[in-house]
Formats: sequence, structure tokens, C-alpha cells
Amino acid sequence: MTKIEPVVDVNDLSRISAGTVIEGNMSCNGDVRVDGVISGTLYSSGKIVVGESAHISGTVLCNTVDFWGKMDGDIYVKDVMSLKNTAEVTGNIHVQKFQVEMGARINGSFKMITEEEFDKVLASTTAVKAK
Repeated sequence: MTKIEPVVDVNDLSRISAGTVIEGNMSCNGDVRVDGVISGTLYSSGKIVVGESAHISGTVLCNTVDFWGKMDGDIYVKDVMSLKNTAEVTGNIHVQKFQVEMGARINGSFKMITEEEFDKVLASTTAVKAK
């Protein structure tokens, strides 16, 4: 029996580079790397990486997230959120699994949620979702 390996395409990663500013909603079926500024809703059915120079104002919804940057708003994570030592979050965090490094700062509320609760929030979100 032949084993079939998945094909990984580096172009499946959406990148918001430092110096880029997005005002509005963004949705993606793949992974996202943010090093710029986003004001609005960011949705990814995959993983989001928020770099040290990134600043997001609004709402983040994703499967998993590694967070080094700044956030003003609500974060909804279906699976795992990892707050790194330079992260600054002002807002509400809703997540199933959570990891925090020493130095990360959180100013807001925190709630553990189930996958079903995440799916309800996602269904009620009016932001444009990737098809």
C-alpha cells in the first residue's frame, strides 16, 4: 500500500507584512501571519501567527493562534492559544486550551469555551467568511 503525503504549499499562507494597514474584515481558509495593522475582524479556519510588530483592533476568530503582538478586542480560539512573552491583549479571550509565557500581559476577561460554543459564535459573526 502506498502512503500518500499531503502537499504543503508555502503560498497557502496569507501574510500581512509590517507597514501594511487593513481596515475592514479579512477571512482566510488557510494560515495567516500578521506583522502589520488590522482594524476589523480577522477570521482564519487555520492558524494565525501575530508577530511582535502587529497590532489588531477588533475581533480575531481562528482554530489556533500564536500571539506576540498587541490586541485591542475579543479573541475566539477553537483549540489552542499561545500568548508569548511580548503579547499585550486588552479585551476578552475565549479559548479551549491556553498557554501563557512569563511577560505576556492580559487586561480583560477570560473564558474557557468548547468547540460547540466557538461554532455558535462563528455562526453568529457577521464578518465575511472564506468560502
